[in-house]
Amino acid sequence: MKRPLLALGALLTLGACTGDSDPVPLPDFDIVDAGTREDAGAPDAGTDVDAGTDTDAGTDVDAGVDAGSRPVDPFADRVMAYSFGDSAGFGQDRFPDVVFGPPVGAGQHAGSLHVLSLGRNGSITLEFTDLFAVDGPGVDLLVFENAFQKVGGDVFAETARVSVSDDGVTWFDFACDPSDKDGGYPGCAGTHPVHSAPDNGVSPTDPAVAGGDGYDLADVGLPRARFVRLTDTGLNSYGGTSGGFDLDALSVVNGQLPDGGVP
Repeated sequence: MKRPLLALGALLTLGACTGDSDPVPLPDFDIVDAGTREDAGAPDAGTDVDAGTDTDAGTDVDAGVDAGSRPVDPFADRVMAYSFGDSAGFGQDRFPDVVFGPPVGAGQHAGSLHVLSLGRNGSITLEFTDLFAVDGPGVDLLVFENAFQKVGGDVFAETARVSVSDDGVTWFDFACDPSDKDGGYPGCAGTHPVHSAPDNGVSPTDPAVAGGDGYDLADVGLPRARFVRLTDTGLNSYGGTSGGFDLDALSVVNGQLPDGGVP
């Protein structure tokens, strides 16, 4: 988790710092509408999330939690699986809602608190259900973290590897070098500040202004992506409950409706 710079000069520190074929369904999951969850990050009483699996940090969970009924939008709709690593915890009280919807960026020099910390080597898999990412001109998908540029200095980044899939079975990994700080951690997510927020008029689907990290499906040879998996690289800041890659949101830049149409 970053040390974000907030308004009025206050300083708050957290932690230690797609194609034409019909989609292939994943195996059945227990779907939990986000609107029915009272204890975010854990199922309500009587709701099974792969009954018998431990939801503690470091344990893989097939989640199947979604954002409920909403109009078509370019943002993630469902969490299919997650595994929190050591030093995770921040944002789990708002999970899964915190990773749905648009990014809530804080600008070039500040890190947003609208995030979910994955912890060391933590992972999360999200699904688009109403608008899939497809290979089009340039960037097709944006990943938003809470990187920020230090005043007069470089960008404080916490990185994740990005993988995409159309069927949830076969995965394609974007190249990522989390050890190349001087090169800006090429290919990794979590390296660019986020400028788009719901109240500032900056489009979350325009790579030229939104901020975040852009991905072109052509780079991995995938025509369409319904699923995105983000995995903390294990080379970030860890400690407390806000370690590692901090996910804000995903957005589709070039999109296709489930019936093959365009929005």
